[in-house]
Amino acid sequence: MTASAPVHGTWEPHPATRWEDAFLSGNGRHGALVFGGPHAERVVVTHHTLVRPGGRDPRPPQLAGRLPALQDRLLAGDTTAAEDFTDGRPLQWVQPFHPAFQVRLDRPADSTHGYRRDVDFTTGEVSATCAGWTSRVFVSRADDVIVQHIGGPALTLGIDLDPRLPGAPTRLGIGHGAVLTPEGALLSLRARYPDSDRACTGLTQVTVSGGTTTLVPPGVHIEGARSVLLLTRVHRHTGELDVVAEGRALRDLSGEYDELLDRHAALHRTAYERVTLDLAADPAERALPGSELLERPRSAALLERLFAAGRYHLLSASGIFPPRLTGLWTGDWNTAWSGAFTHDANLNLQTASAAAAALPEVTEAHANLIHRLLPDWRDNARAVFGTRGVVAPAHSDGESGHSYHYSREYPLHLWTAGADWLLKPLVDHDETYGTRDPRTAAALAEVALFYEDFLTRTDENGHLVVVPSYSPENRPAGASWGTLNAAMDLSAARHALRTAAAYHPGPDADRWNALADRLPPHRINEDGALAEWAWPGLEDSYDHRHLSHLYGVWPLDEITPHDTPGLAAAAHRALELRGAENDSAHGHLHHALVAARLRDAGRVAHALGQVLDGDFFHASLMSAHYPGRDVYNADAAHTLPAVLIEMLVQSTPDRLVLLPALPAAYPDGALHGVRTRFGAELDLTWTRDGAVVVIRPGRTHRVELRTSSGAESLHLVAGEDHVLTLRSW
Repeated sequence: MTASAPVHGTWEPHPATRWEDAFLSGNGRHGALVFGGPHAERVVVTHHTLVRPGGRDPRPPQLAGRLPALQDRLLAGDTTAAEDFTDGRPLQWVQPFHPAFQVRLDRPADSTHGYRRDVDFTTGEVSATCAGWTSRVFVSRADDVIVQHIGGPALTLGIDLDPRLPGAPTRLGIGHGAVLTPEGALLSLRARYPDSDRACTGLTQVTVSGGTTTLVPPGVHIEGARSVLLLTRVHRHTGELDVVAEGRALRDLSGEYDELLDRHAALHRTAYERVTLDLAADPAERALPGSELLERPRSAALLERLFAAGRYHLLSASGIFPPRLTGLWTGDWNTAWSGAFTHDANLNLQTASAAAAALPEVTEAHANLIHRLLPDWRDNARAVFGTRGVVAPAHSDGESGHSYHYSREYPLHLWTAGADWLLKPLVDHDETYGTRDPRTAAALAEVALFYEDFLTRTDENGHLVVVPSYSPENRPAGASWGTLNAAMDLSAARHALRTAAAYHPGPDADRWNALADRLPPHRINEDGALAEWAWPGLEDSYDHRHLSHLYGVWPLDEITPHDTPGLAAAAHRALELRGAENDSAHGHLHHALVAARLRDAGRVAHALGQVLDGDFFHASLMSAHYPGRDVYNADAAHTLPAVLIEMLVQSTPDRLVLLPALPAAYPDGALHGVRTRFGAELDLTWTRDGAVVVIRPGRTHRVELRTSSGAESLHLVAGEDHVLTLRSW
């Protein structure tokens, strides 16, 4: 280990002129993007509920009556049968996520000497200093408010709320309000959506110490103040918001800036500091600003900081909902892919570290989204498949869980694996903490009921057939997208039925386990690879960003080098043959997660290198979807911590795997506080000569330990630390 510790924040010596480079803060409800410079600071305000209504038909397609005919055609070999299995609607996206407005702070054009901006991951505070003044911003978990403080001698400021953000609709109905109050002023901004009864309204309470405050509609001008405190909230609503009552609620928030920060930090810091990663980086590189560190893609200090930033941003984006494609942040109304919750890959990749990285707050946010949308999942099952139970959509906006985003090229309404895929993190959480959430148990039972009704067709060997079947977002070579027996669908059905059975012992469990037993095995194709479709005649299309067919490897434990070496070898061959298609960040890191489970350190290093070398990260350490910082997107930022944990520590309820896929570039390091699915907290320190592991069990259990030396049994006793010394790994 080096003498210095990893850095838990990042900084820049220059202003951010673009919102994409803004430093970020959030509490899982409100978000803040802080950018600008010494003379013009901008804080873009977001909220997880802000989605633009209008222009869509949110019903799932009523297709159940046509399902038997579709199944007959697919089973008879009609590879294009599913292309007309729609209700004729054109492709429509879910309601797009958008920003609310920006809080503008303008100062006189005086000195820019000594400018610096920072974000502290341990507190969520974004700050800037220059020529004697300071600006500090955070989003409070305790009080659900965006807090800004500006301090300095004889401050002169102009403050207003500005709706003019890129892509804002031309017919957005804007209404401003500005009134002086004993404390300073109350500013409000209402934006009513075109052709809708919905609106979003933001309020900023301005509290001024010293000087004079003058109304300059739509804002205020402040002269000679010692400090200014701004408290901002935004609401999405129907009708009119009671601005007076909401303003009173802001004024009633007790405490000065530091008191507000302390209340928030007590919650945020506790979560953030549970897990840390030290890669023995060079102290001089640890001191660099983020933008300079990004120019050293092989630096251990960069990977340390990206791990810290990923956990920070993931925590900050998770509250009432888990992260969207852009986390909790955007500065543009035209957010790519609607800024949706994209279920068929991205959401689970972003939240993949939640259990191991000790962020139950993220899992709870994930659960909030699922349970809010579950009634709509029932509608999907009835409308499309004529069954009981639930079917999850591939996209949602937080308001609707209906399947209405689909087309010929993306028959996402045929995807039946989604409910199991989305519930898997909740099962991991239950295993980690030794609980069984009754909400998760109930949802799993509904997934099993769907499969009872849906899995009715059999092949010539008596195996059940998943028909129709869909592997996001790929299709077989020479065939269409809607097919039979996609590997992901087989793995999901097996896992869902067996997991539901484990949560519901008794007659239901017997029936569900028996149904799982009738599913066909995976198929190995002529290339020796695990086939993406386990149906004769359906050939693989290898150059694709998704790795849905390797669901059994990650996140499931269906295929492992320890238990199913033949299938693991076939999965590894499938990984070798997989192309990167359009270089999506999520594809590279999904590849790394699967490679880590298959103990391929070289392939993990290569996939990480594709992202680190590809200029995917902004100066804020938030990421992009494509190389060259093209399309603001949280996939890489949020997924990377999961990759780094998986290459160091993996666990199941009965197994611990240590250092399965550590790249040679990181021969020394320490991972502290990671959680296992058998209920233990773990600290791992490794060097070139060996490793030391301290296991702190929360419950008594016997597990299998796997290292490069082989397997052995560990008897862990609740409350008793267990120390392991590994001579080689």
